[in-house]
Amino acid sequence: MSLVAKLHRRFAHLVHELAKFGSVGAIAFVITVAIGNGLHTGMGVGPLTSNGVATIIATTFSYLANRYWTFRHRDRTGLGREYVLFFALNGVGLVITELFIGFSHYVLKLDGAVFYNIALVVGTGVATLFRFWSYKKWVFLPSSAPAVDPASGLPEAPAADSEGPAGPEAPGVHRAPRLGHPLDAHTEDYAEI
Repeated sequence: MSLVAKLHRRFAHLVHELAKFGSVGAIAFVITVAIGNGLHTGMGVGPLTSNGVATIIATTFSYLANRYWTFRHRDRTGLGREYVLFFALNGVGLVITELFIGFSHYVLKLDGAVFYNIALVVGTGVATLFRFWSYKKWVFLPSSAPAVDPASGLPEAPAADSEGPAGPEAPGVHRAPRLGHPLDAHTEDYAEI
């Protein structure tokens, strides 16, 4: 078997997720660029406000597309929890993009649609890397991840077994449930480098 075939087989799941995520991201980016340029260039709204409004609209589309298409095979941990986390993480992504736009416009004094769009593309690229990583880590959990407590948003303790890896526990010895990261127990869903 060739090296390329082995790599494809090992990373096929990740490649499919990345392709879907990229498609959703491309459409969301078109929404962001169209609305952002319409507001900034067409209506004279400031660059940061234009990008902020455009990003909120694109984020709503992106959440729905990612939940029901890209990551539909992953556990649903509650629409409210996912939605809030998704928007919070997109807020971080928005800040990353805004830093690039703000630096270009206010620090470098590069005005105009061309410089706005260059800063938007570069900032969005960096923010996209953060978003993909953070969605997989905190929003769209693998199907074998422990249940999430709706009140705290943290993983629930695994069911206490009377037998551990070394057999039954000694009388009088009680293990405290371990609250690990939801992804600790399930690694085959993620590429190991």
